[in-house]
Amino acid sequence: METFNRKNHWENIYQTKASNETSWYQQTPQTSLDYLSACNIPTSAKIIDIGGGDSLLVDYLLDLGYKDITVLDISAKAIDRAKQRLADRADKVKWIVADIAYFMPTESYDFWHDRAAFHFLTDEDDITSYVETVKENKPRWYFGHRYIFRTRSQKCSGIEIKQYSETSLVNPFNVYFDKINCQIVDHRTPSDSIQNFVFCSFQKKKS
Repeated sequence: METFNRKNHWENIYQTKASNETSWYQQTPQTSLDYLSACNIPTSAKIIDIGGGDSLLVDYLLDLGYKDITVLDISAKAIDRAKQRLADRADKVKWIVADIAYFMPTESYDFWHDRAAFHFLTDEDDITSYVETVKENKPRWYFGHRYIFRTRSQKCSGIEIKQYSETSLVNPFNVYFDKINCQIVDHRTPSDSIQNFVFCSFQKKKS
């Protein structure tokens, strides 16, 4: 049986669909912005958006004055679309094309935002690798760092995902992180259906 190629799948999605044709499209990523505000993350903090693709969160971060933003996505086409949308402002962002399961950061981040990339990892080795990567991240304590994970409870984008509840999302991280808050958010898609997302925020345990 042919091995599923995660990167090829997403390159095809972004090659064949416009941004507002994807089920996860949000004109305003309000819940993520609310978490950012609630965490009191200063504009000098280092932020990474995992699976950011061509989402509009980076636009809002720039509008809010954040100066050290990284967007990571497995799809080069998604990142190219975001760069084209941002035009000259794209130079203010660090862009990384990588599969999060194999990502090896060269710097640490104070605010780690996962835009539903985690639930696409269905292989236990990939999940463990990602958790280890997050564990090794060494944010600056005085920035009140946070980790935000957003996952879905249904099949997404034509491929299987690992379904998470609040409890099962917390479990992989609870050895190294303290849960701060979790909530269920209903997202209305461009086709007017409802998707359920679990948002959880964490803070790394002090050793």
